[in-house]
Amino acid sequence: MTTSPSPSRQRKLLLAVDAPSLLHRNHHARAHTRLSDRSGRPAWALHGMLRQIIESIDAFAPDAVIFGLDDRAASLRRDFYPDYKAGRAEKDDQLVDQLDRAGALLDALGLATLTPPGLEADDVNASAATWAEDNDWNCVIITSDRDAFAHISDRTSILRLIDGGINGSPLLTPSRLKIMYGVATENYLEYAALRGDASDNLPGVNGIGEKSASALLSHMGSMQAVWADIDHNNGDALLAAFDSWAEETGARRIGASMLKRLTAEGARERFEFNVRIMSGRTDLDLGLTPDIPGTPGLLPLDIDRVARVVGHLNMEATTELALRVLTGIPASAGR
Repeated sequence: MTTSPSPSRQRKLLLAVDAPSLLHRNHHARAHTRLSDRSGRPAWALHGMLRQIIESIDAFAPDAVIFGLDDRAASLRRDFYPDYKAGRAEKDDQLVDQLDRAGALLDALGLATLTPPGLEADDVNASAATWAEDNDWNCVIITSDRDAFAHISDRTSILRLIDGGINGSPLLTPSRLKIMYGVATENYLEYAALRGDASDNLPGVNGIGEKSASALLSHMGSMQAVWADIDHNNGDALLAAFDSWAEETGARRIGASMLKRLTAEGARERFEFNVRIMSGRTDLDLGLTPDIPGTPGLLPLDIDRVARVVGHLNMEATTELALRVLTGIPASAGR
């Protein structure tokens, strides 16, 4: 795992897992295995997700784990924007079956899950980051979704799953996010709103791509400052900042074209619309009660439950790993 130093163990650690993200990735990566559980139902995505979570718990030694799930029956974002995520391919029936069973599997293990009505796993991620801040914990969010990057802070890191799995995935911190995108963590949501997100069918501000969005926020500090400059100063500060940058670096002068794009009809409305859709809810009740031993989400788990539930997935090696990691103290805890 390409990580930076472990979060300070002076604080407890919450692991927040984007379960649908892991299930989607594992469905496509492991479908060739055709793994089924002891009742004969497809289980490769469930097994892959659980295996990755066990490996993550072994690596990070969290004090609590919560899984975010999507409400698959309703969507407040789609109610507001009917074309939200339009154009995505229909989900395979075998993936849908495993998505529908994931919550029951995790609950049966004694792990905490949350399916917020009308919302998504990313809203759980956002609330987990806020919960950690409010309760003086650290947080690691596991996901492959870039939306979660907006939650990165000194307390919250993102383990972004890529093709290498848990051990080959980067742990993103504020400094690493800055290197990757050229923006500070507090500006990532604005950066994403300017750029747009094709996977969610959210066009960005016309003519503003990743590089220009990064440059704009680097020079102006925030979009609030940009809009204030446009409203009260005709964009003079923006033009001066980009002209100065061009003189210092020899780069092409793009201030005038940038200002034109930002003042085009509908540009600000598009930005504000994207911010509204992309913003994760930070006020969800996670149901975590870390002061009450044995409540869902707290580790270690009951050995009999782990043996029964993981054993149902019909992979002996994973059951053995789960018994070692989930019912005891992970080796990493003493590091």
